Amino acid sequence: MHIYHYTWYQWLSFFYIYCFAGWVFESTYVSIREKRPVNRGFLRLPLLPLYGTGAVMMLWVSLPFRDSLFLVYISGVIAATALEYVTGWTMERLFKMKYWDYSNQRFNVNGYICLSSSLVWGLLTIFLTEVLHPPVSDLVLALPVSLDIAGVILISILFAADTVQSVKDALDLGRALEAMTGIRAELDDVQVQLALLRAETADRLSEYRDDAAQKLNGYRAGTAQQLNKYREGTAQKIGEYREETAQKIGEYRAETAQKIGEYRAETAQKIGSYWENAAQLLSDCREEASLQVERLKTTALQKVGQAQASGADRMNALLSKGQDLLDRHHTLVGHLNRHSRDLLLRNPTAASKRFGEALKELSELAKKNR
Repeated sequence: MHIYHYTWYQWLSFFYIYCFAGWVFESTYVSIREKRPVNRGFLRLPLLPLYGTGAVMMLWVSLPFRDSLFLVYISGVIAATALEYVTGWTMERLFKMKYWDYSNQRFNVNGYICLSSSLVWGLLTIFLTEVLHPPVSDLVLALPVSLDIAGVILISILFAADTVQSVKDALDLGRALEAMTGIRAELDDVQVQLALLRAETADRLSEYRDDAAQKLNGYRAGTAQQLNKYREGTAQKIGEYREETAQKIGEYRAETAQKIGEYRAETAQKIGSYWENAAQLLSDCREEASLQVERLKTTALQKVGQAQASGADRMNALLSKGQDLLDRHHTLVGHLNRHSRDLLLRNPTAASKRFGEALKELSELAKKNR
């Protein structure tokens, strides 16, 4: 029968049959590779729409070239590759990740298509048109019309419901990946700010300590200099008084012993008075230096305390923000429904360049809880 003579429900029958055949092929291949049973695909039903759509499209595009296997092959390569690229590109834009990824294959284009896959699509087109489709066509055409229509309607209802739910799950998963990546970026920024704050606080404390030590050394040096100046001045004055006394004694030696005694008493009184003044000045200098040192220590301690308090406030704010981000992350992961996690299990080769870390985390969580 000419291919264009199929009815709408027969076309739908072919679509669902090839969706199921694609699911069997993909699930078997991935199960063998993963060494565990895998319900492959985007839907929860055992159907892969990409294969059903590709098969129907291959039948249509190869129709004008059915007398030439080479042209059937070329048409299958071009049409299936175009379908695979458009589907992969659209799904990544909608759902934030690639549900298949050929990035590790040679001669790939953005990971959506690759040369080896395209060549296989051509072979599958020949296999479909020359081997597989004739008996499938005979089977569908042999079905009673009422049974075929009823079956197609029932499967279409289930297919539509599953598609709606799966799209919702995939959108939720995509939003979760985007949100988790944003939270992770904020957490990284908090960690960087904490590290900078610790370094800044340490630098400021070191700066305050160095400044205080420098000022203390300056005060000590100044005090020592003043004390030495007072000592030198006192010694000089005493020497002068002694010389003056000796001179006067020499001048008045001829005079009475009483005069000598008076001069000696007067000199002793002056020297004692000057010693008292010098001692008082030295004591005042020491007290002033001690007060200056205490003020400097108090000021330095206040600055250190203020720096530590300011750093502690900022650090507490950053830690609080980090904890809030972690809580949001746990809440987000906890609210992600089971169907969204199952979607990752059904697509173990899913990948995302932008949200790779979040996808890896959710994939590991899905494997752990399966």
